[in-house]
Amino acid sequence: MKRAAIIVLDGVGIGPAPDTAAYGDAGSDTLGNVARAVGGLRLPNLERLGLGWCRPIAGLAPGVSRSDPGREPGAGPAAAYGIAFPQSQGKDSTTGHWEICGVLLERPFRTYPNGFPTSLLDEFARRTGRGWLGNKAASGTAIIAELGEAHQRTGKWIVYTSADSVFQVAAHEETVPLAELYRACGIARDMLVGEHAVSRVIARPFTGTPGAYRRTAQRKDFSLEPVGTTLLDRLAAAGVPRVGIGKVDDLFAGRNIASEHTPTNGDAYRLIERALADTGTGFIFVNVIEFDQTWGHRNDVPGFHEGLKELDAWIPRLEARVRGDDLIIITADHGNDPTTPSTDHSREAVPILALGPRVRPRALGERRSFADMGATVAEYFGVAPLAAGTSFLGEIRA
Repeated sequence: MKRAAIIVLDGVGIGPAPDTAAYGDAGSDTLGNVARAVGGLRLPNLERLGLGWCRPIAGLAPGVSRSDPGREPGAGPAAAYGIAFPQSQGKDSTTGHWEICGVLLERPFRTYPNGFPTSLLDEFARRTGRGWLGNKAASGTAIIAELGEAHQRTGKWIVYTSADSVFQVAAHEETVPLAELYRACGIARDMLVGEHAVSRVIARPFTGTPGAYRRTAQRKDFSLEPVGTTLLDRLAAAGVPRVGIGKVDDLFAGRNIASEHTPTNGDAYRLIERALADTGTGFIFVNVIEFDQTWGHRNDVPGFHEGLKELDAWIPRLEARVRGDDLIIITADHGNDPTTPSTDHSREAVPILALGPRVRPRALGERRSFADMGATVAEYFGVAPLAAGTSFLGEIRA
């Protein structure tokens, strides 16, 4: 029985990459800045695994867990540890997950900081039978507060974007049926290719009344298909089962992965436990969403900190379910520093913590690409190598 998992903590970057400043993100350091903002992190389980060894983080001792008196002074971490730099152009979830799975982008997805061409939106209106409102970069909660009442009165779509490559369509569930919203986003997906290709079209349903609107869990993403062969494609061709948790299916346009979506981190953790209980041979691919969606994009430092403590408290439950030849990799896809003025993603390195009964704790160093993780899982399952990435399996096998 062979089981591997990659658990992606969405937005949990670990500080600068060589080109961070070129993306306008100088000073971004998601874990480091959060740690400094709260006077140092107290995460005994992640500390024990080696998070403080990946890069210095205030409050996390490198090598010795203050909460584990049985560990000798100077003892190393319990997991293999390191960081990985992004090589693809871009800093969004799609780019990061594709890179983890061995597909690198030479050009970033197109963004629309000043809104979309009106000719494109007029054609979208014609094809969907409804007009549009908005057409600007905005917070999703702010724009429904601003335009929700007008949307309900007129029936027009609320269309907006962000610093990411996204075309977002918001609609009240009592004004526009979900099926119609999803159908309209499918039309937009067909339109937004070639010159106007965006990474994702996102359906953003909401409910409530003016002054008390709230987004629902019925979000649905319509992504471009990966432009190359992914780890998921390799595993599918070899007959290795794939279990998705969180929005990973959306990020790969459903190609060779199905996924159960999770509105909270706690939901993701419960599904990981279930997958480890129920899965024999297989690959478990997880996106843990709230560090990015709930706290990073809203500059919510206390929320982000609480999320880290919740993750830390869950780690023993994960470890209790790991057995035999299991390989578990905990990482991220980009940064989303809640301490900076920006509410957008940041170009950052990501942590790597690899654990399992046969994993030898050791330094993995600074990996050139996120793709090294996908290459490691590919070698673990014995499938053909990916186009990008260098496996570190041989370095960590006991």
